[in-house]
Amino acid sequence: MTAPEPADPTASAPPTADGPAPGGPRPPGPRQADPVRHRLRFRYGKVGKVRFTSHRDVARMWERALRRSGLPVAWSGGFSPHPLLSFGLALPTGAESSAEYVDIALDGPPGGETVAELVRRLSVLLPEGVDVLAAGVVAEGSGSLQQEVSSCSWDVEVQGLAAEELATRVEQLLAAPTVVVRRERKGRPVQDDVRPAVLALDVAAPGCLHAELATRPRGVRPQELLCGLGPDVTLVRAHRRHQWIERDGARWEPLTMSSEVAQVGAS
Repeated sequence: MTAPEPADPTASAPPTADGPAPGGPRPPGPRQADPVRHRLRFRYGKVGKVRFTSHRDVARMWERALRRSGLPVAWSGGFSPHPLLSFGLALPTGAESSAEYVDIALDGPPGGETVAELVRRLSVLLPEGVDVLAAGVVAEGSGSLQQEVSSCSWDVEVQGLAAEELATRVEQLLAAPTVVVRRERKGRPVQDDVRPAVLALDVAAPGCLHAELATRPRGVRPQELLCGLGPDVTLVRAHRRHQWIERDGARWEPLTMSSEVAQVGAS
């Protein structure tokens, strides 16, 4: 009787019901993101009825608009790839803004468009009330928006107090060493001193406050600021006008309304 031939160690084992056998061929993994050549920053507004949408909803709006735009947006690797977008500080639901930001990573040039052309193209693809206001290339080595922004300027419309009393409350808050308010943190009520975060506050017009609020180490929302003025002060509307980066005694915006880059797609 002839002895059976030894198994070929290089041959692949047959597949099983659970997938390829050990040592057998494996399906290709998800496509990894290509090297990023550009990072674009967009400044946009959020006004009108769309102000009642959440930060997550706005992120989905941008993802849909970018898919339709044809821009070569870079994607993450792994088994759940997603577009590489980085948003700035979340805007409280119900607040308006003319200073929201998103950084978008591209794995190729966007086609040599001017800033004005790119701004118009994306504005058309976004819902009413979300308008792109400026665009520019982010310098290599720049930090993330959430790391760099140190304060925000707000216009806050209020009701409940006469003009003289509102001015008095503002003076009292600024003169106080501490202003403790009750607010939520991670779903739990806590007592916090918000006074260190109030960098500036004044009555800009009857029933309208102008405030500059710090974002670090813990940010303060306009509604929380009003709690420090008293329970009879009611928020009507809040509008974020500016986000500020401050370093070495100077401060600037992540992207100004007049930003101009001759060719966004230049190599």
